[in-house]
Amino acid sequence: MSYDIRYPTPRLKKYFDEFLQKSILHKNQRKKIVDEVDALRSTPRPFHKKGFTEIKPPMPVSYHLAEYRLRIGDYRVLYNVDDKQKIVWILDIRIRAEKTYK
Repeated sequence: MSYDIRYPTPRLKKYFDEFLQKSILHKNQRKKIVDEVDALRSTPRPFHKKGFTEIKPPMPVSYHLAEYRLRIGDYRVLYNVDDKQKIVWILDIRIRAEKTYK
């Protein structure tokens, strides 16, 4: 069974979509990020990928804790996984230089 991709609030979903449209100018990079996030449906913890990291201790992100980070070029997607409900919670997307680990 595949996981569902969700955002904790509609505001975070809107921020993610706007970030993709306004901050990432290259269509290919945007598509790559969307494809990588979509791939989390089948493999929420892609240990085989070079850019996947389990964050220890989990990092607070807008009232949530990000347990995982996925590196996609210069961008980082911070997320959490709920195995009971089969949900991948996308918490944030950041440019590497933008306080990604703070």
